[in-house]
Amino acid sequence: MPLTVLSVAYSMAPVSRNTAGGAEQILAALDHALVAGGHRSVVIAREDSHISGKLIGLPVPAGQLDADKQREMHRRQRAAIQETLARCPVDLIHMHGIDFHAYLPPPGPPTLITLHMPPNWYPRQALFPSRPDTWFNTVSHDQHLHCPKSRTLLGPIENGVPVDALQASCPKQEFLLSLGRICPEKGQHLAIEASRMAGVPLVIAGEVFPYERHQTYLEEQILPRLDEQRRYIGPADFLRKTLLLTAARCLLLTSLVPETSSLVAREALACGTPVIAFDRGALPEAIEHGRTGFLVSDVDDMASAIQHVGMIDPAVCCQAARDHFSEDIMSARYLEIYHRLCGRSGGDRA
Repeated sequence: MPLTVLSVAYSMAPVSRNTAGGAEQILAALDHALVAGGHRSVVIAREDSHISGKLIGLPVPAGQLDADKQREMHRRQRAAIQETLARCPVDLIHMHGIDFHAYLPPPGPPTLITLHMPPNWYPRQALFPSRPDTWFNTVSHDQHLHCPKSRTLLGPIENGVPVDALQASCPKQEFLLSLGRICPEKGQHLAIEASRMAGVPLVIAGEVFPYERHQTYLEEQILPRLDEQRRYIGPADFLRKTLLLTAARCLLLTSLVPETSSLVAREALACGTPVIAFDRGALPEAIEHGRTGFLVSDVDDMASAIQHVGMIDPAVCCQAARDHFSEDIMSARYLEIYHRLCGRSGGDRA
């Protein structure tokens, strides 16, 4: 039986294949899978989002994002959820924002909350809501292990990528790539240092969200370190990202916090590009050390690994993504959970 699923996005970023946010890319993929499967998808997100189902658009915040703007967006999200539930029957709500607790609706349809961020980034009480029929899932086994135990915590569903869409005819070039949101926790300044130590050019691509600390990081830690061999080229949409990932010698991941999944690591492998990453969080679930990339402990190790990346077979990387990180597999698992939660609404699904 077709479902009607109401998805609620983090309001500070658009839902799209072209966005820098992993959670927003996953939501876009699930929205597409719902529509393709004959279900009804309703998405509450920024009005500049690009989705397959019905968009309930929220205004794009102007200027720098601060606490006042977030409170206003939370108010708009609560109103949009209330109005949507009043207008049409919804079988299930799926929430993706790190701030979901600020607009969690009253008791009603079963609700699934996907935790895209490290568990300790959420207020502890948010992970134990009093609202009945509210369930959680993580996006990796490492993240799941670090979540507080609860009967409402379902098993992890690993993030998937559109492997076929990431195929491009583009020859390898002699540059390293750092791709993702430009912010302190992603540690792009360390990628610059590794590039300089290895003597290999670096391209940095990614969006700077309008948070003060993100903009300060770009201005104080990234731009002063750039030179002719280390360039920042701004945001990359899906096509540009695919070409960059395919052409790069390897992808550098210098995250300073535990990665819950790393969508870009999976995208790189799908493009046949090995990944060199700090051994943090769930990255060992994405990278097979010595086979699809290298897991390293610091910048010195990263610079050394760059010299050996030629031993990694691009075909092996691509096959690993196809076997383990397919977007179709991910979407099918979410659809299975949607049906299970709707079919046993109010029961014990732990």
